[in-house]
Amino acid sequence: AANQTPFGLHNHPKPAMSESKPKCVLAYSGGLDTSVILTWLCEKGFDVIAFCADVGQHHEDFEAVKAKAVTCGAIKCVVTDLRKEFVTDYVFEAVKCNAIYESRYLLGTSIARPCIAKEMVRIANEEGATYLAHGATGKGNDQVRFEMCAQALMPQAQMIAPWRDAEFIESFKGRKDLLAYCEKHNIPVDAKG
Repeated sequence: AANQTPFGLHNHPKPAMSESKPKCVLAYSGGLDTSVILTWLCEKGFDVIAFCADVGQHHEDFEAVKAKAVTCGAIKCVVTDLRKEFVTDYVFEAVKCNAIYESRYLLGTSIARPCIAKEMVRIANEEGATYLAHGATGKGNDQVRFEMCAQALMPQAQMIAPWRDAEFIESFKGRKDLLAYCEKHNIPVDAKG
């Protein structure tokens, strides 16, 4: 059916008023897409725990990211410093095996995804969350990196991938729709570009 996806969202019944909401850990950057996704997940009946990984992003204001996540509806925002683990367990290993795509692309973002997914799973287990979500597009490999790592570490978790969800895609056909949603829900956004 058009409204059903294998990602657990449409098949998940909304909790009754007396029941607690299901918890979802969202890989959150504080950008336009993940801020919309966070609010959208809250509308769908989830308690969202936003998670932002510090893997060495230059000039990232993690306090602002935390504040924005809560403003968008997160029950909390966890920022984890993964810089040391990322470099020692992922970057060094990639350098050792000369992991270069097409002889020029060093895969920095690519190798960060499993590191981030591993921490998402740790947080989900700690918080009792049974859902994981990300804002990777349905076109690229980041979705695969997030989901395969999460599946290996937490096979019982259900993954929500909004950019592959028919209802989400129908609602958000482009940046204009995302910005209109932000305006409607008072989501702060830097509308440059």
